[in-house]
Amino acid sequence: MSERKAITVLLEQLDRLAPMGYTVGLHIRFATPLIYKSSYPTSWVDHYNSHSYYLRDPLVFWGVGVEGTTRWSAIPLPDPFGVMKKAASHGLKFGAVSSYGPITSRSIVGIGREDREFSDEEMGQLKEVTIQLHIEAKPPSDLTKAQIEALQCLANGDRHAAAAEKLGITESAFKARVQSARIRLEARTASEAIRKAREYRLL
Repeated sequence: MSERKAITVLLEQLDRLAPMGYTVGLHIRFATPLIYKSSYPTSWVDHYNSHSYYLRDPLVFWGVGVEGTTRWSAIPLPDPFGVMKKAASHGLKFGAVSSYGPITSRSIVGIGREDREFSDEEMGQLKEVTIQLHIEAKPPSDLTKAQIEALQCLANGDRHAAAAEKLGITESAFKARVQSARIRLEARTASEAIRKAREYRLL
């Protein structure tokens, strides 16, 4: 199963688990997730984003500081901006959050519902889905110096012949470097490889 398909299947599991939706931030680095998805009510997502609540959200602070899975009601952090109360007014009255991975590349998943607390079994499902999402979305740890140089030349607008000359290699060797980078990044085209390398902060 491809990475994209596997992530889609896992998000479908979250859909079934969370009647009021979910939010997923995978491999958060430098305060920015590599992959972000949310199916919370649009009214809440718009309000949350327009007020930059991610800078004030106790769920985010908990997820960054603690690796584990818990109900929103069990989080002991203060909420001076009333983020959770405002979420409840949009139907997100009960919820759970799961955090997994090293602090340098953490994944945080939140789920919500309007009617009741999530059961222990559902909490276990959330934990498992969070771990699997983190694993499936894991970016490659690195590219070789040669692969990075080749992609950087293309990103700068160099054509193959010019890039090869700049690097002091044959054009076929240059193409081989680009192809190996594409394979490493699971990219179908050189453009997609460049995009992924930038997303993974490898360029």
